[in-house]
Amino acid sequence: MNDSSILTRKTAVIPLTMLCCLLWGSAFPCIKLGYGYSSISADDTASQLLYAGLRFALAGVLAIIIGSIAARKPLIPRGKTVPKAALLSLFQTILQYTFFYIGLARSTGMKSSVITASNVFLSILVASLIFRTEKLTLRKMLGCLVGFSGVVLINLSGIGGGFRLTGEGFVFLSALSYAFSAALIKRFSSEEDPVLLSGWQFIIGGTFMTVLGVFLGGRMGNTDLRGIAMLVYLAIVSAAAFSIWGTLLKHNPVSMISVFGFMNPVFGVILSFLLLSERSAAGPLRVIAALGLVALGIVIVNFAPKLHRTEKNAL
Repeated sequence: MNDSSILTRKTAVIPLTMLCCLLWGSAFPCIKLGYGYSSISADDTASQLLYAGLRFALAGVLAIIIGSIAARKPLIPRGKTVPKAALLSLFQTILQYTFFYIGLARSTGMKSSVITASNVFLSILVASLIFRTEKLTLRKMLGCLVGFSGVVLINLSGIGGGFRLTGEGFVFLSALSYAFSAALIKRFSSEEDPVLLSGWQFIIGGTFMTVLGVFLGGRMGNTDLRGIAMLVYLAIVSAAAFSIWGTLLKHNPVSMISVFGFMNPVFGVILSFLLLSERSAAGPLRVIAALGLVALGIVIVNFAPKLHRTEKNAL
């Protein structure tokens, strides 16, 4: 059995996507902890950009090293690969995480988790209506609505408190940038190694953000060993999760993989509570119900029989 066939099997897709979601879910509280360990305040945009840049540049180096060892050859981009990596970097790293880091600092981890979950809808819409790599069907949209309802349920008491353009608005723009990056990975990975693309786009984007952060006067502050460890951990999260996710997108429809992203905010809420003590009124029963809705949404998109009559005329 070849690698391609293995990566299309649910027995491989489910554990790999869940691992990615757990890693990304941990990023919500860990970024806030990292700010604290590095003495970066919520309104210090320049230092937030510097922090993000260092994280992603390191993530890119780690991804290339690990990928080169796995492939038994150096992952060096060819001439035509560089523009693809640069364009992917614009959406996947520079825009997505510039908006995300600034927005998260001005919002709560719980509210950011809910807004970020919209990237599942956006990814399917962008892939279907703009890039035309798959059809937009009622089954996919129904699965997304059911899954998103679970995300809202677990965050119900933590999503109030108003709206700020530079807070919740930037988190939404981050989700939109991710949607375009997912479609680009799907398109580019048909000819390129997704690990190579992920690694080099992180290096390009991370370097850009680091230089921009320094230029704007950013600094790391009094970073202790905890701060260094957190920065390394966040780099590992990006290197591992995006490399795995990109590989899965190469071999599967965007909708099939993206719908698992509803687990990101579920993990984010749970870990925000455990690590940041961000309180939510969601008791055990609500958490179980939310997980059930998220799981049902995933099942509808990936396992439910196709509605041939209605999907025949889908967009």
